[in-house]
Amino acid sequence: MLHDVTFAWPDGAVALDHVSGAFGRGRTGLTGLNGAGKSTLLRVVAGLLPPTSGRVTLSGTADYLPQRITLDVHATVADLLGITPVVRALRAIESGDVDEAHFDVVGDDWDVEERAVALLSATGLPTGLDRSVATLSGGETMLTAITGVRLRQSSGSAAVALLDEPTNNLDGDARERLYELVQGWRGALVVVSHDLALLELMDDTAELRAGSLTTFGGPYSEYRAWLEVQQEAAAQTLRAAEQTLRREKRQRIEAEERIAHSERKGRKDAANSKYVKAVINDRRNSAEKSAGSRRGMLDDKVDAARAAVDLAERAVRDDDRISVDLPDPGVPAGRRLAVLRGADGREVVIQGPERIALTGPNGVGKTTLLERLLTTTNPASLSAGYSPRSTPSEGQIPSTQREGRDGDGSGADGAASGELLTERAAYLPQRVDVLPDASSVLDAVRESASHVAPGELRNRLARFLVRGAAVDRPVATLSGGERFRVALARLLLADPPAQLLVLDEPTNNLDIASTDQLVDALSAYRGALLVVSHDGAFLERLGLDAEIRLDAEGNLTELRR
Repeated sequence: MLHDVTFAWPDGAVALDHVSGAFGRGRTGLTGLNGAGKSTLLRVVAGLLPPTSGRVTLSGTADYLPQRITLDVHATVADLLGITPVVRALRAIESGDVDEAHFDVVGDDWDVEERAVALLSATGLPTGLDRSVATLSGGETMLTAITGVRLRQSSGSAAVALLDEPTNNLDGDARERLYELVQGWRGALVVVSHDLALLELMDDTAELRAGSLTTFGGPYSEYRAWLEVQQEAAAQTLRAAEQTLRREKRQRIEAEERIAHSERKGRKDAANSKYVKAVINDRRNSAEKSAGSRRGMLDDKVDAARAAVDLAERAVRDDDRISVDLPDPGVPAGRRLAVLRGADGREVVIQGPERIALTGPNGVGKTTLLERLLTTTNPASLSAGYSPRSTPSEGQIPSTQREGRDGDGSGADGAASGELLTERAAYLPQRVDVLPDASSVLDAVRESASHVAPGELRNRLARFLVRGAAVDRPVATLSGGERFRVALARLLLADPPAQLLVLDEPTNNLDIASTDQLVDALSAYRGALLVVSHDGAFLERLGLDAEIRLDAEGNLTELRR
């Protein structure tokens, strides 16, 4: 339960502003725009961040799993599950060590190893508790960590489980196993996610927006349907309120005209000495009092009508969408832009304004293949200014678990490689923190559009919802959603425009609205697309021409649509 919770960062930036609400005992999907404070809210509930004001009440403790898992490559599965101290104590007792401290550590968890192995096996995961985490794929690592949360909750050590974007970077198989795990979840679970399939498995949907937490009994699709009805009603209320305001303003003007007419008539009568002075004074005083009273009454009506409009406007959502009129990169249908080569020597050609998805399980080397493709030309010529050689590592995941590595760290990308046939290629890596933090937004975008006048570039940025003073702000001060839009603008506004746009997991960490904005922007792009994504719903919306599947041996299979 959240009681008027506010959280501000040390620099004074407010992340949560007087948030109140409650999560139920079942499964809740927590949604909201990027920057709404969803991850911060989970950390406050988990007790990792103390609220600046207000309070959080829990019937027990909360177990929090962040978006990125920081792991030592030498860690074990037991470490990932969070049961290493208990396992060590159990094994010490089994070896004959009767130190009371071991019994204190075990507590009531005498069967923790059996329960852990059973949960891992049910999820289709390796069951060896002493196995090195470095032997797991990225998807297996995340699923094992989630299994640990489930294990701790089943033992009663955690009353509420909090998962932050658990499907990021999971391939289709890993997602399906996660869905099965969530479907069988018992107890309170709160999941921050933009994965529509996962959100459909929730009992309740909560949305954090403008400091308000709204909870709805049902999955996300039902919540959206309910919200659409509410928004239509709110829009009708706004239209009625605006009509009332116009009427009250018109009546106020008409009344003022009548009062002015009466005052002119009174002055004329006085000038003509039509009435004795005392009578004229009495009538003037009475008229002034009446006019003042009427003005006050009409002003009150106008103020009330304006307040009603303001209230109605707050109920109507005005989330802007990206609207971009992009220059034509001039890619004819037969123009060869890139060649991908599998380990078996088979080639797949990307030509014309095709939309291609590069898919495959976690760990087969999709990101490695993209980087090999893009480094076949001079990185400085990439129109977006992104060099694959300078792409940051994938968060805190150990190198043996990154894309392009298999379970034992030996590398599963085989001999898959590629060759660019155009210098006008743009690359958006999984993380967009390659933007120059010290530069202004305008300067960062001008790096890829140096021939565009600043005024025109500002106009184009406005269509990416980057407007006004935000254009001159340092990149380092941008929110996640703003940074994403700037990175996207930097690619799509490049001059000359890119003929091939390469995107690596572009929907990771994007809220649903931002994903919609990305689809809108890409729909206006008339060049070729090569997209790596595990988000099937997103890929379907792109109108793919083909799918290229990469397997663990480095072979490519082309599926035309």
